[in-house]
Amino acid sequence: MQLFVEPGTLLAAWPDLMDPNFMHSVLLMCQHSAEGAYGLVINRPLEIGIGELLPEHPALADSQFPVHLGGPVDHSCLQFVHRAPAHIEGGIELGAGLYLGGELDQLGAYLKSEGKAAESNVRVMLGYSGWGEGQLDEELSKGSWLPAPIQGDVIFAEDGRSVWRQVVRSIGPEGAHLEHQPPDVSWN
Repeated sequence: MQLFVEPGTLLAAWPDLMDPNFMHSVLLMCQHSAEGAYGLVINRPLEIGIGELLPEHPALADSQFPVHLGGPVDHSCLQFVHRAPAHIEGGIELGAGLYLGGELDQLGAYLKSEGKAAESNVRVMLGYSGWGEGQLDEELSKGSWLPAPIQGDVIFAEDGRSVWRQVVRSIGPEGAHLEHQPPDVSWN
């Protein structure tokens, strides 16, 4: 049975998911089909700015805008999500006014004009998370991921450490007892 996850859905890792790439992570799903799936981890900040990754780009070379780790696949791939379509054209709507990608020059202009305030509307990620045919379906059926509805404020939250708990809490009563569980019970 295939359990397709709609673009824009958030997936919170089950508390005991010990894979270091996904432990207590939250993913924003971008695509899920019979051929596979791809999403972006939204709560793993890196210690680099976008300018370090794009030193030749005229609008972004000097930017210290924060970059997050989008997942373990292809760390040469830079992506972004935003909720500023009036300023950044060309993105693909994932739902609820959230867009994937867009014009890079417009992103640079937006980051420059908005400064730190842009962090509440843009998240830049290096790499992504990917699954082959049926792989995510199997993980979902085993309960490795907790699906949650899209939440813009959570996606752009400044404190990435609290994002996992917020998403788990948003699932409802079944998530309430999970939000304080460490990945390994021996950590208690």
